[in-house]
Amino acid sequence: MSNTRATVLYDAPGPKGRRLNSILSVATIVVLAAILVWVLRTLGSTGQLEAAKWSPFTTASTWTTYILPGLWGTLKAAVVSILAALVLGGLLGVGRLSHNRFISAICAVVVEFFRAIPVLLLMIFAYQVFAIYGLVPTSQLAFAAVVFGLTLYNGSVIAEVLRSGVQSLPKGQEEAAMALGLSRAQTMTRILLPQAIAAMLPAIISQMVIALKDSALGYTIGYVEVVRSGLQSASWYQNYFVAMIVVAVIMILINYTLSRVAERVERQLRAGRARRNIAAKVPQQQDQGLDTKDNVNVDWHDPAHRDLRSTAE
Repeated sequence: MSNTRATVLYDAPGPKGRRLNSILSVATIVVLAAILVWVLRTLGSTGQLEAAKWSPFTTASTWTTYILPGLWGTLKAAVVSILAALVLGGLLGVGRLSHNRFISAICAVVVEFFRAIPVLLLMIFAYQVFAIYGLVPTSQLAFAAVVFGLTLYNGSVIAEVLRSGVQSLPKGQEEAAMALGLSRAQTMTRILLPQAIAAMLPAIISQMVIALKDSALGYTIGYVEVVRSGLQSASWYQNYFVAMIVVAVIMILINYTLSRVAERVERQLRAGRARRNIAAKVPQQQDQGLDTKDNVNVDWHDPAHRDLRSTAE
């Protein structure tokens, strides 16, 4: 009997379907291998794969002069803008859910306006305004412009994510809270927001990854971040391809780490426990192809779990 099982979104293929999938997979691998060989030959013929091109990154001076200062600039702008975007997104999201039509309308206009404007345009606008009116010290001008653009854009997106998360909850929860005498603020902070944030956490963390990558747009206004530093080192050592590979690997590692953190946090939340330690091991149920109740709520698989239900018949 075949171990292949159908799921809600995928029907198990028959013999012909599996044969076709195998043919297409082999053809795809062959095409990709041919493209890879062509790319490597082209790079080799132009001298981009020579050991001399990689040697600058084996010395500490290249990292301390170019890469590490740029990486610090990227992380600094990303962390500050992410924290500010979370605060702004929370305020705008709650404002959009307000029963006061004026507050809700104002927040809606702000969210839709800044979601529609490209991040790069926000950075350039902020840079010019801060420079003309002297709102920021000259040494922090580019940093402030990058944080301004990332905060407004990502804060607006987070506000919309938060609003959709709250509105996706059953309406009966808010009605029950109001019936128990809780105020609108208490209902929002104690019942609705915790559930919405838990449900939308993967989307929020993915938005943080976007903020991290968009910090590279600060290159256009002179902000020193890892892409700009990589290009500066490449212009000195004349190894643009190698430098961009190194920068890409750094960004991939950072984003992969954030993605793993998002998966860990989501797994903790789905386990039904409010743990402070997100690195704690979560009991896992074997994958069944579907998100069943036993697969989602796995606390009872913990060896320390005690079943308090009555066993009397």
